[in-house]
Amino acid sequence: MASPYPPETLMSPSLALTLAFAVALVAGLVLRLWLASRQIRHVATHRGAVPEAFAERISLAAHQKAADYTIAKTRFGLIEMAVGAAVLLGWTLLGGLDALNQALLNTLGGGMTQQLALLAAFAVISGLMDLPLSLYQTFVIEERFGFNRMTWRLWLEDAAKGLLIGATIGLAVAALILWLMGATGSLWWLWAWCFWMGFNLLLMVVYPTWIAPLFNRFEPLQDESLRDRVTALMQRCGFSAKGLFVMDGSRRSAHAKAYFTDFGASKRVVFYDTLLRQLSPGEVEAVLAHELGHFKHRHMTQRMVMMFAISLAGFALLGWLSGQVWFYTGLGVVPNLSLDPALASAPNDALALLLFLLATPVFTLFIAPLMAQQSRRHEFQADAYAAAQASGADLSSALLKLYEDNASTLTPDPVYVQFYYSHPPAAERLARMQPQKVVYP
Repeated sequence: MASPYPPETLMSPSLALTLAFAVALVAGLVLRLWLASRQIRHVATHRGAVPEAFAERISLAAHQKAADYTIAKTRFGLIEMAVGAAVLLGWTLLGGLDALNQALLNTLGGGMTQQLALLAAFAVISGLMDLPLSLYQTFVIEERFGFNRMTWRLWLEDAAKGLLIGATIGLAVAALILWLMGATGSLWWLWAWCFWMGFNLLLMVVYPTWIAPLFNRFEPLQDESLRDRVTALMQRCGFSAKGLFVMDGSRRSAHAKAYFTDFGASKRVVFYDTLLRQLSPGEVEAVLAHELGHFKHRHMTQRMVMMFAISLAGFALLGWLSGQVWFYTGLGVVPNLSLDPALASAPNDALALLLFLLATPVFTLFIAPLMAQQSRRHEFQADAYAAAQASGADLSSALLKLYEDNASTLTPDPVYVQFYYSHPPAAERLARMQPQKVVYP
C-alpha cells in the first residue's frame, strides 16, 4: 500500500536510527544520573546513625566508612557515565570509527587483515581511554578506603598477561567469526552463535584450571578441621569437588569471597584468603552452603540458558542489520562502498560487529532492572538453602561481617537497589532469616 505522505516528508531509516540512538543515549544518561544522585543523597542522609537493627553489631565508624565509600564510588560513577557517553558519541555519530576504518582501508586495503586490524585498533584505543579512570579507581578510591593491595609492578604484570591472553584468544575468535560471516551465507549468524556458545562453554572449563592460575596462586586448603567440615557439607548437599583451594586474593584487594565451579573437569571450591581470615569455620561453611544453593536451584543453568537465548537473538539481529546500509550511516559510519574497485567489495563485517556492540547497550538499558531482580531472587533462594543446610545464625553473622568488611552501605536508596543491585541489601537478606529481629526503616 502506498504511503499517503509525499516521499520528501518521510524520514529515512538512517535519520530515524540517528535520532533514536541520540534520544536513547540521552535518556539513559539522564536516568542513570538521576539514580546516582538519589543514591548519594539517601546514603548521605543516613550517614549519621547506624540503623537500629544493626546498632549492636556495626560501629558508627564502620557505618560511616561504608557510606563514604559508597558515595565516593557513586560520584566517580557519574564521571565514568559522562566520559563513556562522550566517547560513545565520538566513536559513532561524530565519526571516530568511520575515520579509523577509512584510514586502515587506505593503508591495508580490504580483507581479513584490515578487519582484524580495525578490531585490534579499536580495542587498544578504547583501553587507553579507559586507563586513567581504571587507575584512579584502583590507586585512589580503593587505596583511600584501605582495599587496594595492588602494587604498580603487579598491575603491570597483570596488564601484560591480560594483553597477551586477550590478543591471542581474542584475535583467533574474531578471525573465525569474521570468516563465518563471509563464508557461510545468509545464515552466518547461526553458525557464529553456535561457535560463540561452544567457545563460552569451553572457557568455563579452561579458565579455572589454566587461565586463573596465571594471575593468582591456588593452594590446597590446609586447615584439616575446616576441610573436613566443608567436605561433610558437600556430601550432605550431594556435591563433589576435585579440590578445595585457597586463592591469594589479598595480593590485589582486601575484599573477600568464595566460589564454586561445577562444570566438566573444573569442579573446585575456591576461598579467598581474606575470607578465611575474616570468618569463623561455621561462617565459612555457611557461605559455601550459600554458593552450593545457587547450584542446587540450578541458577547457573538458568543464567546460561538465558545467555544463550539473548545471544541467539542478538546474533540474529546482527545478521539482519549487517546487510542494511542505514545501520551504518545512521550510526555515523560509511560502509565500505568505495569508488576504488580494489576496495568496493571490502567486507563490512568488523564494522557491523563494532557498531552492534556500541549501540546495543544504549537500547537495552531497560533490561538491567529485570536482570537485577532475578539475581536478587536467586540470592534469597540461596540464603534459604544455606540456612537449611548449615547454620542460619552463622550465615547471618557471615553476611554482616562481609558487608562491614567490604564497606557495603546498610542504607542504599530503594529505587537504586531495584535498578542496579544484584544482591539484596543487608537488611532485606537478614530480615528473611530473622524477621522478628531485623526491620528496615
